[in-house]
Amino acid sequence: MIDKRELRSVMRATRKRLAGLDAGAAERAAGQAGALPPGRIVAVYRAIGSELDVEALSHALIQAGRELCLPVVIERDAPMIFRRWSPGEPLELDEAGVPAPFPLAEVVEPDLILTPMLAFDARGSRLGQGGGYYDRTFAAWPDVTRIGFAYAGQQVDDLPVEPHDIRLHGVLTETGYRPFA
Repeated sequence: MIDKRELRSVMRATRKRLAGLDAGAAERAAGQAGALPPGRIVAVYRAIGSELDVEALSHALIQAGRELCLPVVIERDAPMIFRRWSPGEPLELDEAGVPAPFPLAEVVEPDLILTPMLAFDARGSRLGQGGGYYDRTFAAWPDVTRIGFAYAGQQVDDLPVEPHDIRLHGVLTETGYRPFA
């Protein structure tokens, strides 16, 4: 089996190619927002590079009556916290260099966390960037529903899984929502 470092490199290229091939994927995925599991407060993310953009999905979630928050890295080796956020509100870079709400924003507990990724498999395993931010957060919030947000073409047959890797409950792609057993 390919190691995670090699697989990350391959999947970064794959995701970049998919992003260039299908400019409408994020809009189509947003059209499936109603299929997501329930949850009043949904953690979204600010897309970086070729990650599937959540802007259209964020607006669809708000229209459906859900509230949004964004993850914030305040310590590199700790779980992320979540701050309330609405599209258009100003952001600043957190400790990981990712856009996040200002410290004055209310800290909230999400019911559902949408996560970017490089790859996923049919068992709900995900391959992230390698920083461990989401896995540490998932471990600290075991009852939160974990949903991947990705291009359908990011699915692989089988991902290498380590003890600290935490599976997703489902994935939302431009082809629809799929729960994992």
